[in-house]
Amino acid sequence: MFLAVSTIPISIIGGTQGFRASFYLISLIFFVTFSASLVLAYFLSRPLEKLTKDIKNISKGELDVKLGSTEISEINNLVESLNRVLASLKLAVHKVGVKKAEIFEDAIEVKKSFEEKQKDFCNSINGWTWETDSNGVYTCVSDRIVDYLGYNADEIKNHELFDFIDSSDSKKVKKAFNSAIKKQTPILNLENWIVNKNGEKINITTNGYPFFDENGKLLGYRGVSIDNSKIKKAELIINDLTKEITDLKVQIKDVLNKKNSDLELKDSLTVDKNEYDEDRLSEKEFDSFFIFDENANLIDCDKTIVKKLGYSKKELLSLNMADFDALETKDDILDKIDKAKKNGVISFKTIHKRKDGSTVFVYEKLKYIKDENKFKCIIREE
Repeated sequence: MFLAVSTIPISIIGGTQGFRASFYLISLIFFVTFSASLVLAYFLSRPLEKLTKDIKNISKGELDVKLGSTEISEINNLVESLNRVLASLKLAVHKVGVKKAEIFEDAIEVKKSFEEKQKDFCNSINGWTWETDSNGVYTCVSDRIVDYLGYNADEIKNHELFDFIDSSDSKKVKKAFNSAIKKQTPILNLENWIVNKNGEKINITTNGYPFFDENGKLLGYRGVSIDNSKIKKAELIINDLTKEITDLKVQIKDVLNKKNSDLELKDSLTVDKNEYDEDRLSEKEFDSFFIFDENANLIDCDKTIVKKLGYSKKELLSLNMADFDALETKDDILDKIDKAKKNGVISFKTIHKRKDGSTVFVYEKLKYIKDENKFKCIIREE
């Protein structure tokens, strides 16, 4: 370029002839420069293209690729380094005793198998997997979420996890999540209600674990949310039924207690509190009896009650009275034992549970055997 510029004064001084000479000289310079560039690009690009192609073939498992030398020292240095890597890889393959292509094929198969197992796992759980950033914004959600919330994965992404939580649980979940972020600890067994696309409430349990970058900076949380709705609804039904059964038991006990009060009054008028005729209590009007201690644990019994309740004698003697009484709790029975101990005798009606689960109404009289500190219960089926 400098040479071309220097010819300008010559062309001016030499007139038209000088101008022509300068033009030819400049043209020659440009031609030579352009030709040299083409030659240089050709000799530089071809080795690079070949080397790139060879590297791609090596990545596919072709370890017999021959890397040739070039006239360019920098490329030759790169080729020599790659040849050393190839030699080490071939040696490793030879020592292990596997085929060259198997290394890469196995890696691909392992990756494919892992991805399939991961997908099967995500589809097998009764819920969905998710990932959030450090602010609780969903960055990834499994496709199964549509089965529970009615939203597809794309509709969930970029939303905060709090956007779908029922208002009654929102404060609790935010507190738990913010505390976990602050301490960088897992979120374990967090139960709450969320609202699906149709406005229905779903009870879930969430477990999540933090993940970090190479510098230890918190990137977000990954976890699983499991649908508990069926279990939760079943628990509510069971609680309602339990309450109804409890109320029914109270009603039955009230009815029986009214009748028992009359019987107790009659006994108190006709029987001395400290002296009782055991034979009179064991007359034909009673079907069976058992002996028990002050904790209501059975000590002995007759064959009749064994047969009526469906237990073996050994099984029955291992029970507490509360185990086969359908109305009275253990505290209720202990209270009646205290009354029998004070008054000598107490009578009442209750319901016995047989071994097979069936029930029978019975009339019981409890007698305190003072000398042995034991109690006798005589029973008549109603």
